Amino acid sequence: MMRRMEHRHLNHAAFTLAAIDDVIARGNRADWVALRKAVAGDPEIARKVLRLCARHAADPYAQRYHLWRHYVSSSAA
Repeated sequence: MMRRMEHRHLNHAAFTLAAIDDVIARGNRADWVALRKAVAGDPEIARKVLRLCARHAADPYAQRYHLWRHYVSSSAA
């Protein structure tokens, strides 16, 4: 049974920038599914993900952020 990770900034239902950063950087598959659903259901969360991922655009090793930027960008099209 997979345990859900407690994220340091996600202490309520809102996805703040800090919470999104924590989910992307440290989250497991279940956490990413929850973020994916939130992105699909709320354009503001999608904008937050893109804003956060833009901070990591120059880092070729920030693969999780590149993946999320690509996912959100392509799902908005």
